[in-house]
Amino acid sequence: MTAPDSAIVVADLSKSYGAVDAVRGISFAVRRGTTTALLGGNGAGKTTTLSMLLGVLTPSAGRVTVLGADMPMQRHRVLHRMNFTSPYVDLPKRLTVRENLSVFADLYGVRRPQERIAAVAEDCDLVGLLKRP
Repeated sequence: MTAPDSAIVVADLSKSYGAVDAVRGISFAVRRGTTTALLGGNGAGKTTTLSMLLGVLTPSAGRVTVLGADMPMQRHRVLHRMNFTSPYVDLPKRLTVRENLSVFADLYGVRRPQERIAAVAEDCDLVGLLKRP
């Protein structure tokens, strides 16, 4: 995958805290227009990696490029196009999945929210969860 096709490029990314390696030499690229997940067990380095992708945390080694911006030095160029929601934030339980997504779409100014929700549901194979009662 070449950089022009990629929204995110990670090369030899590492983050160490003293003798502890939180992330060790990972590399990957995420193609523009795709939905991608970062999976792993507790302590695998997911949150640390996301913090480096957002430019909030400076890598010990390696490089992160998001939409052509070198993170964290140029994060101001792209942060307005990024979002991170912690899995530890509890969504209102009285709302349906569709209602929660609609609320967040409104908060973030998503254009044509129902179309976008449908597209993401299709990408993630979650269409059944979004069916109206």
